[in-house]
Amino acid sequence: MPIEFRTPEEIERQLQQVEIVAQNVMRPESRQLDDNEHARPVNFIHMMWPEMKEMERANLEASLRRSARNGDGEHHSEHHGENGAGRNGAVKVMEKAVTKKLSIANLQLVHMIEMLSWGDAGVYLCIPASALAGAAIQAVGTPDQKERFLRRFTEGDPKWGAMAMTEPQAGSDTSNIQTTALFDEETNEWVLNGQKVFCTSANLAYAESDGVIVVWATVDKNAGRAGMKPFVVEAGTPGLKIIKTEEKLGIRASDTASFILENCRIPADNVLGDVEVKQGAGSKGFKGAMRTFDATRPIVSASAIGIGRAAFEFCRDTLAAQGMAMDYESPRWKLSAPQADLLEMEIQLRQAWLLTLKATALLDAGEENRLEASMSKVKAGKAVTWITQKAVELLGPLGYTTQTLAEKWLRDAKINDIYEGTGQINTLIVARTILGYTRNELK
Repeated sequence: MPIEFRTPEEIERQLQQVEIVAQNVMRPESRQLDDNEHARPVNFIHMMWPEMKEMERANLEASLRRSARNGDGEHHSEHHGENGAGRNGAVKVMEKAVTKKLSIANLQLVHMIEMLSWGDAGVYLCIPASALAGAAIQAVGTPDQKERFLRRFTEGDPKWGAMAMTEPQAGSDTSNIQTTALFDEETNEWVLNGQKVFCTSANLAYAESDGVIVVWATVDKNAGRAGMKPFVVEAGTPGLKIIKTEEKLGIRASDTASFILENCRIPADNVLGDVEVKQGAGSKGFKGAMRTFDATRPIVSASAIGIGRAAFEFCRDTLAAQGMAMDYESPRWKLSAPQADLLEMEIQLRQAWLLTLKATALLDAGEENRLEASMSKVKAGKAVTWITQKAVELLGPLGYTTQTLAEKWLRDAKINDIYEGTGQINTLIVARTILGYTRNELK
């Protein structure tokens, strides 16, 4: 069976357009937006909104068709043992590719995000879209919820989605989430109380658009992760209050905020998925969160790779202009130290990108991709941190000053090893999956 490595033509056409935006809209504003952290990349937002509306519409229609075929609102994946898709799963993916045209929606998305992050990662994060909220709704929402909450992203003015899980005392340890959701039977509403921190696009989603925030809360603290559920809080809902907009090391153009929930009341059917509407009911909430991360971790990986590629290409071209070109012919022991470093930078990028593409292709094929998603996230996070640091090192004083964007790429890079599950957490997921250990057996 032939294996095709070419990028699909529709993705190539899209990338040509996205590269124009990255080169001519994002790069020229990078330094200014980095220096003025809470300014909005208005030109970028309005330029991308028509494209994003079409992507949101296509993704929604495809998701509703899948739900109709499956007969419910759940995401259906075939599981093939502890190692993700495994050999049998890979064969099934190839068989599907031969017998029918697979969706490439996620593949298109990661290619676009890689290019936009090459332009500017902080600006990319301001892109008007359902984003992490959409990923959660797609992962565990019913068809009706997908229609109600995601249709708004296909029309009107720019709007944003956000997802809030992290709390002051609960970062990687999601079982320690303290935000509560109590069901009021008299009003048929959920009442949310708690605090969320480091929420990407919280201001944009809640205060400046008809957006939504998916808030993870517990209905039963004694149940740990099993007591978690995702709730959709729509923009303008009383009881949600933004209390802080973060000043950050990197991705400074991105809107990152903290908010509190004080008796925030939402309709009963704003809890995602087909669940019993009563206190303490059994929940698939945590599994839903993990399914969301399986979809979003390759996206973070793609963003990391875009930053790494920007740093690598600038470093390579700058050194080449000074007479030190890449050498792909000589054995490594004959290369100069900078040449060997450049070669390793490119190797790390390619390895991370291939892992990201694999995780994304499995997602598009409807296959289990948890192992691959976490592997891509670990690899990309480590790679981009090392690549950007090495670029600053090789460029010397030029890399350390604000004359170029090299120092900015170094600052932007680190977040990719932190959010959507830290490198350490994702390494644990990979180890547990490969070795067959449970959460309690390997911590």
